[in-house]
Amino acid sequence: MDSNNRLGDIEITDPQAMRALAHPVRLAILDRLRRHGPATATQLAPDVGATPSVTSWHLRHLAGFGLVRDSEPGPDRRQRRWEAVARGFRFKAPQDPADEEGQSAARVLSQHMFMRYADLPGQWIAEVEPELDPVWRRAAGLAHTRLVVSPEELAAIEEGIERVLAPYVTRDPAERPADGRGVTLMRYTLPEDAEAQTGQTQ
Repeated sequence: MDSNNRLGDIEITDPQAMRALAHPVRLAILDRLRRHGPATATQLAPDVGATPSVTSWHLRHLAGFGLVRDSEPGPDRRQRRWEAVARGFRFKAPQDPADEEGQSAARVLSQHMFMRYADLPGQWIAEVEPELDPVWRRAAGLAHTRLVVSPEELAAIEEGIERVLAPYVTRDPAERPADGRGVTLMRYTLPEDAEAQTGQTQ
């Protein structure tokens, strides 16, 4: 596995694929399939906010870019079941600033993802945190850390975080602890604008 992709994510480099994924229903479909496993369009529809026929159309569109695929048939072999091709996905803006199409596509997908997950912490506080056992409530938390680093140092920090996470993300489900449960780790890496650096002392 590529040392820069320790989590086994599918890497999206095609601007058309980025634009295809930059849609709330398609992001919801991938989230649902990654979290709960294979499903039919009918099973997905209530969770993704679309009718079964519209959900089926979005699934075929995602399949065209290699983001989902056919799964093993379920009890009803007449219904097509789908699965995500990987645990997660990753993308980056092209290194070449002249690649306007790639830069624009990456920016649009980033915007959709930021908007999709912006409310997640508030939902967790309101709906999940009050019902957690004390041991899980103590383990949860928030970190807000400001650094002054170079682009290379920031890349090294991200790589180090993924090195720590990789064994837990990629291990076989049979090796998970009996008292384990799903945990969402949200990482925002937000470089400041150039003006914010003027006169900084910390």
